[in-house]
Amino acid sequence: MTPKPTLYTLVISCPDQVGLVAAVSAFVAEHRGSLVESNNHTDVPQKWFFMRNVIDASAMDLDLRALQEAFAPLAERYNMEWYLRDNQSRRRVVILASHASHCLADILHRWHSGDLDCEIPCVISNHENLRSMVEWHGIPFHHVPVPVDDKSAAFAAVSDIVERHRGETIVLARYMQIIPPSLCERYAGQLINIHHSFLPSFIGANPYQRAYDRGVKLIGATCHYVTEDLDEGPIIEQDVVRVTHSCSKDDLVRLGRDVERSVLSRGLRFHLEDRVIVRGNKTVVFNP
Repeated sequence: MTPKPTLYTLVISCPDQVGLVAAVSAFVAEHRGSLVESNNHTDVPQKWFFMRNVIDASAMDLDLRALQEAFAPLAERYNMEWYLRDNQSRRRVVILASHASHCLADILHRWHSGDLDCEIPCVISNHENLRSMVEWHGIPFHHVPVPVDDKSAAFAAVSDIVERHRGETIVLARYMQIIPPSLCERYAGQLINIHHSFLPSFIGANPYQRAYDRGVKLIGATCHYVTEDLDEGPIIEQDVVRVTHSCSKDDLVRLGRDVERSVLSRGLRFHLEDRVIVRGNKTVVFNP
């Protein structure tokens, strides 16, 4: 049986200038690496460059840490924001959910079948109804009620659970609570939400009712990174489905749930595969 290659992913964001692609390619070749996937994009108006390379490091003369150290002077020369990650290092994803099960169930299924390459150390919910589904997958379930009058203790408990499980990425799988600024800041670029609206339309609560009242012909969902500004974080993935005047609000909800789960799972996969680069409130997403 042929052994799997050792793959690293190099992600770069920096001011655009001549020679960037050549310099990175030469560095990889110098250390006997091979590019198996290469993506780049230049934001011409902003003069900013983005790159994602997957490197076959099986024959490289340096391990990951040594390669990071060797790349640092090149990164400094070009003023790069960058990281280099071993693809065998699976991110630890903590999921937060409330009553609705469709997004959580879809993620658990894709994780169980190997479509999402990550670890799920636990699920946290402010309700008990999802416990049996989560525990069937052999994943610890934590019930943390969130009182209406004072939510600070609840979110302190959530933060403690995430830290104890060494969570790196947090996914809000229809978790119907507003995340406090402290958590938004701590997990900036690692806190992912699904909003049941094609943002920026119908931000906040009850978007399906407002979409129905408005008589829209398209409904959609948006996967985005969470920031302190409600439903205004950088967008990772979106999709829509066409509806007609004959659709009831319940029809919109049913159709919307299908879009929500697929958009969230795609957005999470793009994040896990280091395909998303954030700059300001925008993203570059190198789709496979």
